Amino acid sequence: MVKRDQKIMKKVAIFDIDGTVFRSSLLIELTDALIQEGIFSSRVRRLYSRAYENWLNRKGPYEEYIEAVVKAFSQNIKGVQYKEFSKITKKVAAFHKDRIYLHSRDIIRGLKKKNYYLLAISHSPQKVVKEFCKKMGFDKIYGRIYEIDRQKRFTGKVLYAELIKDKAEILKHAVEKEKLTLKGSVGVGDTESDIAFLKMVEKPICFNPNKKLYEYAKRAGWKIIVERKDVIYHL
Repeated sequence: MVKRDQKIMKKVAIFDIDGTVFRSSLLIELTDALIQEGIFSSRVRRLYSRAYENWLNRKGPYEEYIEAVVKAFSQNIKGVQYKEFSKITKKVAAFHKDRIYLHSRDIIRGLKKKNYYLLAISHSPQKVVKEFCKKMGFDKIYGRIYEIDRQKRFTGKVLYAELIKDKAEILKHAVEKEKLTLKGSVGVGDTESDIAFLKMVEKPICFNPNKKLYEYAKRAGWKIIVERKDVIYHL
């Protein structure tokens, strides 16, 4: 006999956002915007320009580029007023609101209609992720949370840093807290850092995967989807 509380448990779908739903990185776009608005010095761009060029010329991995941006952002957010930061996040989200992969958009809409609990995870600052995902129907959004002092300025410290690094632990936490079920669950990711949570769900989807995730997905027999221009390939 099925218990009453099990009947009402929602199925969960977890999405990595950067490079999987959003066709770029929210952190990269936010950092560039902070530089353009004069909140960050123009010299900040030099901290990741070489890694960017290496990636662009296929001489270095994307992971090296994004880590350089993370470092540059973390080193320069200290002292920035939250009010100014919040204003920029809204501008970034509004400007890029339609820069979404079509297939990911359709998956999100389809799962929402089926009453799935939609979980978004990103290593970008939570504020910009929330602004970007606001109208997509996500029920819970996780991102990096930066500490703010009494003067409403950033201290540079990341709160719950260990939790946000572990996407599988976030999924486990959400399932327990929101009383969700992993039965029929869906997960969408694009890099090897998503493998941990993709292993937890019943229906893992590797969307535009990097090489490490692609090779793992092939061995595991996971669904692999690539969206290129206006064509969607199921591998």
